[in-house]
Amino acid sequence: MKNFVYYMFLMMLIMVVLPLFIIKGCSFAKQDVAPKKPLPLKRQAEEIKIKVYVNSEKKTEEMPLEEYVKGVVAAEMPAEFGAEALKAQAVAARTYAVGRMKGIYKSKEDIHPDAHVCTDFAHCQAWVSKAEAFKKWGAINSFKYWSKIERAVKQTEGVIITYDGKIINPVFHSNSGGRTENAEDVWEGANEPYLKSVASSGEENSASYKNTVVFKIEDFYDTIKNKYSDFEIEKKDILQHIKIIDYTEGNRVRNIRVGNISMKGTEFRTLFSLKSANFKLENEGEDSISITTLGNGHGAGMSQWGANYLSVGGGSYEEILKYYYRGVDLAQLNINDT
Repeated sequence: MKNFVYYMFLMMLIMVVLPLFIIKGCSFAKQDVAPKKPLPLKRQAEEIKIKVYVNSEKKTEEMPLEEYVKGVVAAEMPAEFGAEALKAQAVAARTYAVGRMKGIYKSKEDIHPDAHVCTDFAHCQAWVSKAEAFKKWGAINSFKYWSKIERAVKQTEGVIITYDGKIINPVFHSNSGGRTENAEDVWEGANEPYLKSVASSGEENSASYKNTVVFKIEDFYDTIKNKYSDFEIEKKDILQHIKIIDYTEGNRVRNIRVGNISMKGTEFRTLFSLKSANFKLENEGEDSISITTLGNGHGAGMSQWGANYLSVGGGSYEEILKYYYRGVDLAQLNINDT
């Protein structure tokens, strides 16, 4: 009887315990010999770094490209704007930055040779840090606005604008005054096929859409005289001696003659620090002259207020970009391109 019990116990041990060792042994052996699958070597857009000269601190900082784009959107476009307008601004800002990183586009004034871009809006793109943006927006709106901008950048991560397979120069401005400009009418020799004049609606809500400045006739005269030493004009009935010669397709002054001096409308705008080259002159009393402008900025490329109008009307960021930059495509940034 004892032998029978012993025999049954031995059989149960063989049937139950031995398979566990076999299974465990097979499992271990499989893990040990199975080849490891290599992870894909793909760098994300957020890993790309850009060198930025921060003008306020007078130093160059290296930062992730996508973080830089957030700062540009926060500085360049009102955070109250529609989500698709913010996305369009993010793509334009990213494209602008990548074009400078690759050295495709460079300014004549090489004021930051160790950086790709600077934070001076008059030279490159405006940019603010998160802390600066929060200070500008105030405690009530800061988190809401920053989250909104973060979503716009994240949802367009790595997207850039191309024309015929090449990165474009995506210039933009606040508002056009009703119609954007051909690039060649703003910058001599800049005949870009994607920067052509288009109607731009919904800009009237901008505080800078219409602006009037008044100059004393003596100050007006001195401003031009300081630029052109041979300048002469009859100060009495001065408007009779000023003639706008022609206009651009974007309704801006192309050429103007003031007394014996002829100049481009863009030069006249610069001389008097006007918001736009879409201007008209009027007498303001007996000793002053007023200049009224429509629009704010050079007028080429994307109008930010026009972009918001299209966004509120249901337009996608892709539709907005393809409206203001003619014939372009959207592409995904390749890490090898930077």
